[in-house]
Amino acid sequence: MDEFQIETAQNVGINQSVASIGDRLLAYLIDSTVIFIYVLGSILLLGALDLDMGDTWAIYLLINLPAFLYYVLLETFWDGKTVGKNIMKTRVVKLDGSKPSFANYFVRWILRIVDVVITFGGAAALTILVKGNGQRIGDIAAGTTVISERQKVTINDTILKEIPFDYVPTYSQVTVLNDSDMQKVKNLYDDAVVRGNHNVILNLHYRLAKVMAVEPKEKPVDFVAKVIKDYNYYTQNM
Repeated sequence: MDEFQIETAQNVGINQSVASIGDRLLAYLIDSTVIFIYVLGSILLLGALDLDMGDTWAIYLLINLPAFLYYVLLETFWDGKTVGKNIMKTRVVKLDGSKPSFANYFVRWILRIVDVVITFGGAAALTILVKGNGQRIGDIAAGTTVISERQKVTINDTILKEIPFDYVPTYSQVTVLNDSDMQKVKNLYDDAVVRGNHNVILNLHYRLAKVMAVEPKEKPVDFVAKVIKDYNYYTQNM
């Protein structure tokens, strides 16, 4: 999954995940299915009503106007989403991360004629691959892109921590904690180490020692790290 950096109005850079072509294709297929079912339903309904042929065409066009305007209507009133995008956890945003206006949605919608209809999606796929920031032709013209809102979770985001095969734990009292407790401890510890926030380390050292009813011999930073490893040892070997 590619990433690009958006620049907010406060000049703060934020890394954002671009929706993959696979996710966008699946979203498109889902949306196409929704539109097809809607149109088919309208045809069957009008057929069941047995209306005059001249009146039927006018009513048909009126009833199917929402299907024709499906993308621009849903993206405008559903915060950049359609049914397919919502299922695939993707959303249309401006390149600065802000919410697009109706004009932005309209431009990318009207250019679907080039991106999708005329070129059968070829122009959209090629442009997305070349640009690298999730933009098809309509997005380039509208100043938008499609992002993924899926949260990326790695092994470092969990309580799991690699420990040596011959690891010897020190604090069996760590079992008084649960996974939720340890996840909070690990998150605070990792963040404090990165930021060099010694006060957070000291606070964790004090609270863990109190809850576990132990008297640590290690330095605060080493003690907290030891507790995390010990917890992993006991939970992985229970």
